[in-house]
Amino acid sequence: MTTAGSIDLLPASMLRVIGDLVAPSAGRVTVNDKPAERARRDRDYGIVFQAPVLFDWRTVEANVKLPLELMGYDAARRTARAKEMLDLVELGDFLNHHPYQLSGGMQQRVAIARALAFEPSILLMDEPFGALDEMTRERMNQEVLRIWERTGITVVFVTHSIPEAVFLSSRVVVMSARPGRITDIIEIDLLRPRDVETREQRRYFELVTAVREALRRGGDGALEAGEAGGAAGAGGAGTRSLDGAAAEGGIG
Repeated sequence: MTTAGSIDLLPASMLRVIGDLVAPSAGRVTVNDKPAERARRDRDYGIVFQAPVLFDWRTVEANVKLPLELMGYDAARRTARAKEMLDLVELGDFLNHHPYQLSGGMQQRVAIARALAFEPSILLMDEPFGALDEMTRERMNQEVLRIWERTGITVVFVTHSIPEAVFLSSRVVVMSARPGRITDIIEIDLLRPRDVETREQRRYFELVTAVREALRRGGDGALEAGEAGGAAGAGGAGTRSLDGAAAEGGIG
């Protein structure tokens, strides 16, 4: 599930509500059939922020091991899991490098490996590729899809790019400007696996246009072409739920 909205704090705020980093002002949020706080305590979430938030004095391997150390994994299990996750993001040859020796895209791949290390059922991604150049960003989009296909994890992805939202997502949930309300849900029926040719398909451009028009109908008249916000979770004063199993393992 994906939602798209105006270029402000709404999408990121929604992501933080889902992750129990911010309490909702009204209503309640359930994740995997439990309150968001319980889901956080059960470590149902892995989170990737806009910046990689890596520790420069720790090696790539040690950064990925950090949550496992805090959770009390023994040394052998930490080592095996860190290697598995770094192989998954194709950084297995960089275990002993430090973050400052890596490119921006590689640093974000380390952050993804760290977020997946303790096997969460949901990966929350808060505009992780916004600071990257366009070509690197497209490669990272492919990386996210590849990782999703390998793991089957549910991904909730915040972005300010309508094309990125369409390319990655199973569905886009459109949000209005303040006060944020869910105004539309658009199913993304592009065939999988998706690759560079997907971005040249007529259906891809039709869906990009559909999301943009839905945003405008929702009151985002100032939204510039090609830009959107994204998030997923509760909307309005009622109760919404994000169920990792019911979300079809999709990317949102």
